[in-house]
Amino acid sequence: MSDNYLDHAVLVTLQDIMEDEYPVLLDTFITDSEERLRLLQHAEQNRDAQAMRHAAHSFKGSCSNMGAGALAESCRELEELARRGELGASATLIERINGQFAIVRTLLNTERQRFIRS
Repeated sequence: MSDNYLDHAVLVTLQDIMEDEYPVLLDTFITDSEERLRLLQHAEQNRDAQAMRHAAHSFKGSCSNMGAGALAESCRELEELARRGELGASATLIERINGQFAIVRTLLNTERQRFIRS
């Protein structure tokens, strides 16, 4: 697992807490993240700084909870841009977030399969 995208220690802790429900947590995070990405893209298309700030803030929190530090940091940057109303760079940042999430999603799907097989 790439520590650049996911903190293995956080996942181990979540697995200990969630036990058999761990795969459900991973699936829920992926599904919720996909929706948050849609909200970010919609806010960017509509130039809605408030909606973007809210979606980025929510996404940042869930990424932090799952140990996806780089993704959480990108969401924090987007949240800050939206808070200042500086949406000029938001499309590029959302593209970066989308790319980072694609990697995180792949890693979490691999983690889910590993857990189910063990």
